[in-house]
Amino acid sequence: MTGYTPDEKLRLDQLIKLRRQWLKDQELSPREPVVEPKPRNAVVKFWNRFLEPKSLWRLYAYKAYSGGIIALTRVLIPAWIVHYCVKYHISQKPYGIVGTKPKLFPGDVIMETGEVIPDLPESHGHH
Repeated sequence: MTGYTPDEKLRLDQLIKLRRQWLKDQELSPREPVVEPKPRNAVVKFWNRFLEPKSLWRLYAYKAYSGGIIALTRVLIPAWIVHYCVKYHISQKPYGIVGTKPKLFPGDVIMETGEVIPDLPESHGHH
């Protein structure tokens, strides 16, 4: 036997008709969707005006941001690196960088103050 039985054909036709009707119902009319407009409060109005494209504050904020980035990356960070290197690795000032401290012995003269280190007192007590 080939083909559908009359009951199967009727059911198939009904399903096709229902699917077509469902697809047709999914199309929106020009008036849809119907949504009630919400009353906007003062904060929402302020932010909507504040965030408009090409507003004056946005231009100034962008200029300040880009200027700050340039100043940070091209001036401040390199200046800090140069300052660090000069202060701790290149400077010839006394005590700028001290690899090993010189040993002090009695009778030596301290460079900064000109003070002479006194002799150690002799003690005859227990160690």
